[in-house]
Amino acid sequence: MLRLLGRRASPGGIRPGTDPKPDPLRILPGLQKGFCVGVLPDGVDRNSEAFSSNSVAMEGILSDLRSHIKKVLVGGGEEAVKRNTSRNKLLPRERIDRLLDPGSSFLELSQVLTQFFAILSENSIRVEFKACWIICLKLAGHELYEEPLPSGGIITGIGPIHGHLCMFMANDPTVKGGTYYPITIKKHLRAQEIAARCRLPCIYLVDSGGAFLPKQAEVFPDKENFGRVFYNESVMSSDGIPQVAIVLGSCTAGGAYIPAMADESVMVKGNGTIFLAGPPLVKAATGEEVSAEDLGGASVHCNVSGVSDYFAQDELHGLAIGRNIVKNLHMAAKRETKGTFGSEKLEYKEPLYDINELRSIAPVDHKQQFDVRSIIARIVDGSEFDEFKKQYGTTLVTGFARIYGQTVGIIGNNGILFNESALKGAHFIELCSQRKIPLVFLQNITGFMVGSRSEANGIAKSGAKMVMAVSCAKAAGVLSQIERATKKRQGIKWTEEEEDEFKKKTVDAYEREASPYFSTARLWDDGVIDPSDTRKVLGLCLSAASNRPLEDTRFGVFRM
Repeated sequence: MLRLLGRRASPGGIRPGTDPKPDPLRILPGLQKGFCVGVLPDGVDRNSEAFSSNSVAMEGILSDLRSHIKKVLVGGGEEAVKRNTSRNKLLPRERIDRLLDPGSSFLELSQVLTQFFAILSENSIRVEFKACWIICLKLAGHELYEEPLPSGGIITGIGPIHGHLCMFMANDPTVKGGTYYPITIKKHLRAQEIAARCRLPCIYLVDSGGAFLPKQAEVFPDKENFGRVFYNESVMSSDGIPQVAIVLGSCTAGGAYIPAMADESVMVKGNGTIFLAGPPLVKAATGEEVSAEDLGGASVHCNVSGVSDYFAQDELHGLAIGRNIVKNLHMAAKRETKGTFGSEKLEYKEPLYDINELRSIAPVDHKQQFDVRSIIARIVDGSEFDEFKKQYGTTLVTGFARIYGQTVGIIGNNGILFNESALKGAHFIELCSQRKIPLVFLQNITGFMVGSRSEANGIAKSGAKMVMAVSCAKAAGVLSQIERATKKRQGIKWTEEEEDEFKKKTVDAYEREASPYFSTARLWDDGVIDPSDTRKVLGLCLSAASNRPLEDTRFGVFRM
């Protein structure tokens, strides 16, 4: 990182009252003049003609560089920028600024150190970079084509989010609509290569019209062309390097695969769209007239298709969600101490709501529904819960939280499981398994949805995905109908009283065997607890589980 943090004013820690520039000859008596341990002598003659002429020449070179960078910062031009802002959209570098940790620095691949200043604090000197952008490859695409292509149409670089260094790849919609030229692809691939080698989470800020079709012969077919972007994304994901996409604008054709293949993706209401073909091409191909929002907007992909995981009201909301995603990546797990329950090593906040209210929230009548989020709010730190795929598969609640400082993934039932709920659960379990985040299940479920529509939609297949994910991450009325049909075939008449008696025995058996005392007596569980003890019990269990060495998860074949 370029932001420098130091504990002392000098490596040796100068004591008050001592010489701030100690003479090494006084420190180590006996050394001959002109020699020192570990310190190179300064042989530069600052009064020489060469030193002066080099300074003048370099100033001219830097002035030329700054003029080029000034043009690059304008993006696609004043009109394109105005058009972009009129849609309530930020510019790509503004988007990155809002993702970065405040006061941190950003290394833009493809710019020059701006001003920095030192902040003196007690017992230390802290050097910060104010709006610090280091430019390396910012002039990508410079005079490469007949038309200008500032920064190659994409901003890439490295900076911290919640202390984690990430690789950013942000399309510039003001430059040719964010489309991919050959040099755009080359720059994108270079950023992915660095991310893969340094194991940096990838943050894709998507706002692109896809490939620049007039140059499709140079964009699509070869090994290091557009398809390599998706290959790299898949390989990094399989290697445990997080892939996060925030869809802030158009995401068309091949570009649609970037968020679709990401581990987690965010879509912004109104501006964010994902589709393989836009409305004009859909009309030409099928005759269907449909708006961009109805074809592939945030509501479609967050509520119906499940392609996206988070629905953002606007760009700032979407970028805030992006920061939360990185916060929950759990790379900090490597720094978390094993078996730390009740210690001061992990900082945490108590829930905002009274945990004793858990005794009153769950209804006595099992047929009565309640929102499992009211349970979660009383057992997690600060009642903070980052929900995953909130609008999709709503009968299953999934998300990230912390319990006594330990990051956890929570899966809670909010009704019967449908196809979407099962797929959502499998996706979430995969994420937690890959990131080695412990799972907490809050169960209140009668089972999967049944019926011809559910079977035709593949409920068994969807359920199998969730069962496999869980496994690998290291009724009386019906019985009555069956009995009646059996007696009818045997020629036996079954009276209403006899049927009621049969039902009563079956219901009584279910009631007795559904009791927690029935299951705990047979060691089907590890104990029955007071609901108000839930948080403490979970904390102790997580602390115990954290002593086991982390293992990699290997899944079987998910039937698609």
